[in-house]
Amino acid sequence: LPICMLAKDKVRLNVAKGGTDVSHSPTINYMRNVFAPVLHRMGLDVAIIVHKYGYYPKGMGEVTMIVKPARSLTPLRLEEFGQIKGVKGVSVCTFLAEKKVAERQANAASECLAERGYAADIQVVNDKSNLFQKGSSLVLWAETDKGAMIGADAIGELKKPGEVVGREAAEKLAAELSIKPTVDVYLADMLIPYIAVAKGASCFLTRAVSDHLETNVWLAEKILGVRFSLKKYGSLFKIEKHGN
Repeated sequence: LPICMLAKDKVRLNVAKGGTDVSHSPTINYMRNVFAPVLHRMGLDVAIIVHKYGYYPKGMGEVTMIVKPARSLTPLRLEEFGQIKGVKGVSVCTFLAEKKVAERQANAASECLAERGYAADIQVVNDKSNLFQKGSSLVLWAETDKGAMIGADAIGELKKPGEVVGREAAEKLAAELSIKPTVDVYLADMLIPYIAVAKGASCFLTRAVSDHLETNVWLAEKILGVRFSLKKYGSLFKIEKHGN
């Protein structure tokens, strides 16, 4: 994606046979609904089209990504949490509609969030795109009036009930929201390459500093000659990229 950003013309990439929703990586609906909208604010338009969802172990997913190159990126300054405008989500299952997996994930997440004072609007998707691998996932996100974007997701597994998936994603989101960061811990490390090349100073607040974030900062400073600072900021960490 960073390479596509610098292309001369619009880039269309088709990626097939992999996993869209697997452990230890953001789900494809997280990328569509959390990551891509923040890039859009910075001036980089990324459209992600899911043709087939892919799950462990067979994968067989298929996605098209369309990137409109940007001559330059706008700095991102997210210094205040603000007020939550709404909590949304997408609960998807592939060839598990008869067990109402997507509905059960969504209902469990909604109930868990309601207990904590958050009303959630969760879209249910009963998918039939992948004949090779059944599976499910749930992504939730909250956006605030100050531009904060907080997401969380969970993956379905064999012998892992939909209710467990729903509560897992909801509890992750609630844990983030409770300390009022401006980006979630996973979005934080993904944004580093983009704020590194943006013209001007950027900053955001996050719950924790991951190894991925520290590595991305180190690499950006070495390759691009930019300067970052990572400072404790109450119960949060303030990540700041200085100057140009």
